[in-house]
Amino acid sequence: MTNTKKRAEDTRPLVYQCRLPLSTRTVNHLADLLRRHLKTIRSRWRILPPGKIAGIVLAVLRHDQRLADMAGGNDVSESAVRCWRDELIGLLAAQAPRLDRALKKIAKLGGEVVLIDGTLIRTQRRTGKADRRNYSGKHRSHGLHFLALTDENGRMIWISAARPGRTHDNTAARHDHILAHLRAAGIGALTDLGFRGLDNNLLDPVIVTGYIATRTHKLTRGEKEANRVLAVGRAPVEHGFAHLKNWRILTKLRPPPPASCAPCSS
Repeated sequence: MTNTKKRAEDTRPLVYQCRLPLSTRTVNHLADLLRRHLKTIRSRWRILPPGKIAGIVLAVLRHDQRLADMAGGNDVSESAVRCWRDELIGLLAAQAPRLDRALKKIAKLGGEVVLIDGTLIRTQRRTGKADRRNYSGKHRSHGLHFLALTDENGRMIWISAARPGRTHDNTAARHDHILAHLRAAGIGALTDLGFRGLDNNLLDPVIVTGYIATRTHKLTRGEKEANRVLAVGRAPVEHGFAHLKNWRILTKLRPPPPASCAPCSS
């Protein structure tokens, strides 16, 4: 057997193009946020222009592209792509509206009803007792719980902070003072049975839930019809969650280890 240092075949990486199902307006918006941020922190140089950086980050978030693959395809380091991702996520998070302002905007536009629901974003299972609270018995999976509000057409208008997966919808709603904000804005809400007991005002209810059958009480024909109408009215909130989870980065979160990253200068 003879040794040779020659490669059996060309092992150079193959770079290909992929369509990103987002509008140019989205890319420009993110690029403008980055330009203003660079001007604020007086950063005069980046290895790539803001528009290119915005496209790379959106590809990571939308398609869940591996950071190493995006780095290799754009001749930058993996740490640079990671830093850009975290930086732009922070800029986008700062643009998120507060709950009271979002409801007031809906009321100002003539809206009378919003849709409320909770969802679970699955995460990888971690070892240790600290991860037990992230286990959702309802979904039989580890994850993070989010509470979201949409308008009548299913457009997302507000989403809560992440909470452990075992958090109940009612608990999250009480923590965010959903009922108080709805009354202050003069807006009603359609919810599922998970929010029963959140609004106990029988004379002037703000949160509308369906009827539940028990062993001693069977649903009447009118109650069944009311549940059907409510389910039809609540359907758009599921569409809103579907659009949210089209961002494949949320298919299964893989949180990085708790290590601080130096300010990005690349």
